Formats: sequence, C-alpha cells, structure tokens
Amino acid sequence: EVQLAESGGGSVETGGSLRLSCAVSGHINLPYCMGWFRQAPGQAREGVATIDTTTQRTDHVDSVKDRFTISRDAVRNMMYLDMTSMNPGDTAMYYCAATPAFRSCRGADIRESDFGAWGQGTLVTVSA
Repeated sequence: EVQLAESGGGSVETGGSLRLSCAVSGHINLPYCMGWFRQAPGQAREGVATIDTTTQRTDHVDSVKDRFTISRDAVRNMMYLDMTSMNPGDTAMYYCAATPAFRSCRGADIRESDFGAWGQGTLVTVSA
C-alpha cells in the first residue's frame, strides 16, 4: 500500500514561488500515476497536475500551465510541485495522490476517482 506525505506549504505574496514535496512509500518500481490536487475554501477538490511513473509524461491544468511544474525523483521516491507567479487564486490545501498500481494517467483528464491514496495535505496561502 502506498503512503504519501506532503511538505513545503506556507505563505507567499503574489508573484512569489513555492515548492511542494511529496514523500512516497510503497508502489516501489510499479507503474502508476501520481498527481497534485488542491482544494480552496468552500470549493471542490480539483486536479492540478499528473505525472506517469512509466512514461514520465506530465500534464497540467490550464489554470496553472506555464506557472506550475510537476516532477518526480524516482531514486529518492519524491514528487514535487514547483509553483511560480503565484496569485491569491492559488490559495488552497494541496494534496499529493497516487493511483493503484498499473493504472496510468489520463493525460489532461485528471479524475479524482482514479486516485486511491492521499496525503494529509499542506496549506498554501497567497496574499495580494
């Protein structure tokens, strides 16, 4: 069973940058999809980006494209989300997630229902 733990959240000003990290245990050397989601206060959780552990293909939703970058370090069993040019609309609890083994990413079609393992979340606040 995969276990995930996020870190790196905090407060930044508009235009600032932040790196989120996700430590992964389990699923070692198995193909699956990993992703970042976020949930703003009073809103539903939404997918932000995914990375396929087999192809290394990455996908980002339009609202973060060219600002956020998902990446993975397979040796250290870590996943990252580098966030730049941040704005107050990025304020949310951010979660890393993983699908069951052998389930691939769907490209830009990020579906919460595909992901069965979740971290506890890390809070990101962007001030104006």
